[in-house]
Amino acid sequence: MTVMKTSMRNFFAHKGRMALSAVAVLLSVAFVCGTLVFTDTMNTTFDKLFAATSSDVQVSAKGASDTGETQADNGKPPVMPASVLGEVRKAEGVKSAEGTVFSTSVTVVDADKDSLSPAGGAPTIVGNWNANDARTMKISSGNAPRGPDQIMVDADTVDKHHLKLGDEIGVITAVGTHRAKVSGIAEFEVTNPGAAIFYLDTKTAQKALVGDTGVYTNVNVTAASGFSDAQVKKNVTAALDSGYQIQTAKEVADANAEDVGDFMGVMKYAMLGFAGIAFLVGIFLIINTFSMLVAQRTREIGLMRAVGSSRRQVNRSVLAEALLLGVFGSVLGVGAGVGLAIGLMKLMGATGMNLSTDDLTVAWTTPVVGLLLGVVVTVLAAYLPARRAGKVSPMAALRDSGAPVDAKSGVIRALLGLVLTGAGGCGLYLASQADKASEGSMWLGGGVVLSLIGFVVIGPLLASGVVRVLSAVVLRIFGPVGRMAERNALRNPRRTGATGAALMIGLALVACLSVVGSSMVASATDQLDKTVGTDFIIQSDSGQLITPQAVQAARSAEGLKGVTEYKWTEADFTTPDGRTLEKTAITAADPSYATDLSTETVAGNLKDAYRPDSMSVHEEFAKDHGISLGSKISVAFKDGTTARLTVRAITSSEVVIDQGAMYTSIDTMAKYVPADKMPLDTLLFASAKEGQETAAYKSLKTALDDYPQYTVRDQTDYKEALKDQIGQLLNMIYGLLALAIIVAILGVVNTLALSVVERTREIGLMRAIGLSRRQLRRMIRLESVVIALFGALLGLGLGMGWGATAQQLLALEGMKVLEIPWPTITGVFLGSAFVGLFAALVPAFRAGRMNVLNAIATE
Repeated sequence: MTVMKTSMRNFFAHKGRMALSAVAVLLSVAFVCGTLVFTDTMNTTFDKLFAATSSDVQVSAKGASDTGETQADNGKPPVMPASVLGEVRKAEGVKSAEGTVFSTSVTVVDADKDSLSPAGGAPTIVGNWNANDARTMKISSGNAPRGPDQIMVDADTVDKHHLKLGDEIGVITAVGTHRAKVSGIAEFEVTNPGAAIFYLDTKTAQKALVGDTGVYTNVNVTAASGFSDAQVKKNVTAALDSGYQIQTAKEVADANAEDVGDFMGVMKYAMLGFAGIAFLVGIFLIINTFSMLVAQRTREIGLMRAVGSSRRQVNRSVLAEALLLGVFGSVLGVGAGVGLAIGLMKLMGATGMNLSTDDLTVAWTTPVVGLLLGVVVTVLAAYLPARRAGKVSPMAALRDSGAPVDAKSGVIRALLGLVLTGAGGCGLYLASQADKASEGSMWLGGGVVLSLIGFVVIGPLLASGVVRVLSAVVLRIFGPVGRMAERNALRNPRRTGATGAALMIGLALVACLSVVGSSMVASATDQLDKTVGTDFIIQSDSGQLITPQAVQAARSAEGLKGVTEYKWTEADFTTPDGRTLEKTAITAADPSYATDLSTETVAGNLKDAYRPDSMSVHEEFAKDHGISLGSKISVAFKDGTTARLTVRAITSSEVVIDQGAMYTSIDTMAKYVPADKMPLDTLLFASAKEGQETAAYKSLKTALDDYPQYTVRDQTDYKEALKDQIGQLLNMIYGLLALAIIVAILGVVNTLALSVVERTREIGLMRAIGLSRRQLRRMIRLESVVIALFGALLGLGLGMGWGATAQQLLALEGMKVLEIPWPTITGVFLGSAFVGLFAALVPAFRAGRMNVLNAIATE
């Protein structure tokens, strides 16, 4: 009880000093709890949606996925004959059945040809208005579509794009473009996660999406009273021939939930990983806080020992303070986490994914995990300072405040740090020398972890040297004030090392990812320059396949020398070693593609792969299956017959563009795949006549003006798009790493604040002998700047080493260009100086306001 009273007294006596550490715990716990609440809420939203929209039993066409996706190689959804509907209705236990047709392989535009698809990646769905949709949608304005010139739109899409009744809309599919006017607006009666939904009448939907009125994509079945879904499924299965996919409502919902769950799992664990980094940084802040508090209370602890307190009691007293800090910060963090989740939901709403707070899900495990994690991390971080406090002897009460430095432990720490850093360096070296990326990645992971731990452990030793070098460049120009700032930073290398390490972790990851991202862009750009001989690339950014009408439009453009078609499909390969490889990708292109993309070959000539009944394979595939030039491979084309193709070329596996592709000609594929089953083009490549590049570019864009789903890019555009894609990913990661950097900044603030308190008497004496307030504030700001630059220098150096090693592994996958983004690295380093200045504002202001006499009188 006495220990708890003492802990409570000390905790509230230093509540100002504990505040920043509590904020670090709060932020870290909030990020963890916010992630859990956000992902749980998304899962709840989708579960409710899938449960509400699933019919009792669903019959899908052959080739449809478990989740009902409708993308096919020919751009049309898989369908079944309309006669299936009659057979299903005859099955025992069927109350009613309705045929539906829908597709997600569509582009919908307004009258100005601007896309009406969601910006956040949610699907665009066009289908027929049916009874199953009427369960979850309510017509709020106008009427359901009644003819080919009418279309109904969901209310969310209407609001986002400011549509109104009577506006013209174009539905672009593989069949062609269908135009209709908005006849009605339907509101969701469940939460819409962001999809854009458009409804046509049944015959119009069949014609616009499939091109045939005698087919459906699904049949929705309602079970009669007294029959379970499973019984109806069994009866429907018996009534139909094999080849149809029949699922109960639960099976459909589970399949959809699993599909969404895979994506959500990746998001969840990625965000928790960044929360873990923030926790790691927070550990340094907590260790620093309690180390400095213990050092400042050395005389007080000595007196406690002198009047009878045992080592265990002192140790328990400090740990009890940490427990209070952990509980306080964690409780606030759980509450803040819920607020963060709501903020993320609003942010997702701005990107097109609507999430209702009505579905906000806070599982009982979320606050438990947050509290346990926050408390355990805080207590563990305080263990070393608590153990150090327990070693304070009663004689310490007779000394000045401040614990003596244990020279022996400093030597051991330095040796351990050198060993760990050396081991990490060896791991990185072995990774860079690996022959396979899979093997090297293990060494890379080990090298990153060991080198990071090594730098943390060796931080105090590095601080002594690095701070002196930085001070010579940055601080000496400020004269005596700069020298005092340098000595303050060097006074306690352990503290400076821990403070710098907190900043080092976040910036090391930033530097590593910057190097990897820049190297990927530079490698791809280099490959484009060396291998791509075509002038223009035409593709859909949303993944929609290129229709024959668009191909003809591209061919009609003036100034073009030629257009190359590029298709992709799956086939079952039977290789010479007798193995059958199911659903293996094969690419079919025009013979001109061998010129459009100068892919390196290790045997044969790629042009020969486009001869009749010929193909190419990549080097690794050839080695794995004992394939050489002249080998025969049986290729059973999807939706076609089996061909026996001769290997005429073996391409290098060390390329960036089309890595792992196996080529054949479109004529060869057409020989074995029926015309109505031939896959549509994934890409088009166009080459301009010599000297007519600019005119051809404009003409090509004009020719495809009626096909806004496709983008025409020249090589410069393509490189810029690639750079933007990687840049967006990196910016998202930097945003998540910002949490760790914010916690690191709090660490610098806390270190300076506690350092000011620790040096109260010293500051008073300096003021008494003539140091002005302005000089005092400058001294503290300069100390903060040099500590921040120290952490930045270590972090950026370490991160560039990691990034360069990672690039060596990427080189094994064809990305052979190492590029250091010096502007980014320099900007981050200089930004660290501003971080130091910002962190010192409050501590410097408080130091400047100290009463000189009171400061001198401080014990």
